[in-house]
Amino acid sequence: MVVTWRAAVLAAAGAVPLALWPVPGTVLVWAVVTALVCAVDVAMAASPRRVAVERRVPPSVRLTEASTSTLVLENLGRRTVRGVVRDAWVPSAGAHANRHRLDLPPGEARRVVTRLEPVRRGDRHADRVTVRTLGPLRVAGRQASLDVPGRLRVLPEFASRKHLPSRLARLRELDGRAAVQVRGEGTEFDSLREYVVGDDVRSIDWRATARRNDVVVRTWRPERDRRVLVVIDTGRTAAVRAGDGQRIDASIEAALLLGALAGRAGDRVGLLAFDRGARARVAGASGSRLLPALAEATAGVDARLVETDWPGLAAAVTERLSQRALVVLLTAIDPAAAEAGLLRVVRGLAARHTVVVAAVQDPEAAALEAARATSSDVYDAAAAARAELERDATAALLRREGAEVVDALPDDLAPRLADEYLALKAAGRL
Repeated sequence: MVVTWRAAVLAAAGAVPLALWPVPGTVLVWAVVTALVCAVDVAMAASPRRVAVERRVPPSVRLTEASTSTLVLENLGRRTVRGVVRDAWVPSAGAHANRHRLDLPPGEARRVVTRLEPVRRGDRHADRVTVRTLGPLRVAGRQASLDVPGRLRVLPEFASRKHLPSRLARLRELDGRAAVQVRGEGTEFDSLREYVVGDDVRSIDWRATARRNDVVVRTWRPERDRRVLVVIDTGRTAAVRAGDGQRIDASIEAALLLGALAGRAGDRVGLLAFDRGARARVAGASGSRLLPALAEATAGVDARLVETDWPGLAAAVTERLSQRALVVLLTAIDPAAAEAGLLRVVRGLAARHTVVVAAVQDPEAAALEAARATSSDVYDAAAAARAELERDATAALLRREGAEVVDALPDDLAPRLADEYLALKAAGRL
């Protein structure tokens, strides 16, 4: 049973007869009257368990975008349902105005809509639906909480997609330059054209020349069926705050932009999220299915407060790659990671693959280095400068092991990594 503010008003109204007949019996009589009124109102209220509830939720939505949860309520009883229904969700689902008034005659159905504005990636689960029915006097009523499962998958925001058109334009320009005359292993035949002064004589196609009675050369283009594997380190260093989010959020943004760009370039893109074991995998997706697969795989990936198993990560990468590929490792660049095994992993992978190590800088470090107002600020600036020197030293060690290093602020990591990919492709290192 539930009571409303009307019951409190009814009980407070007992002050009037108490003032007229100030005896203990007056209080008892008025309490009995209030209880009887509430009991009658509860008895006349419709049963909340006679309300059938169905929940309809979109399968997924991007972070920062709004969605809805729709409840379809059907009155299976013989009395009109008057009251309130509450559509409860976990706080991170961002449910707004989730209490709805209900006036539902017998045999009819209604829809109520709750607006959802998620604030975190991953699966946001619905809580129970609470139906509260009131009697005709609206003094008291009945209440029941019903289990109505619901799940909304919140995909990464992919704010870095604004950088995709400019990088695609550079990719098309790069393909146009590279498709003229390229020789050597790892190239694909493109077309035939007439010989011009300056062409390599080794490119002459003698059979085509004999058929046309004119000298014809073959043109080549870079291979488009390259392998790109993006590895996201989800260990404890990925949980460090970087700006408004965590390092792992910036890493996911960079992985999505690079995956979209490499997919458009015709490369075979894979993804692996790893700490003590594989947390997410993407393999075999291409074309229009690639980006949704990457977003779906990274939606539920969060940082875990465990040390990354670097030998296990290297074994997982080696298991997935049977030929030379571009391996992009999104992790932290600091002495602790280097000592834990990052350098050994990079050394082993760089012997067989092209390796890029991408990391997120702390945006607060630059502010600390610039502050000099007080003695405390000076100590903070010195600590930030020392940490920056250690990062630079670790980056130099990684480059010495054969890796390319991209170290950028959270908002700059995705475009910087895309630029590095284009630079490697232009240099013929993919």
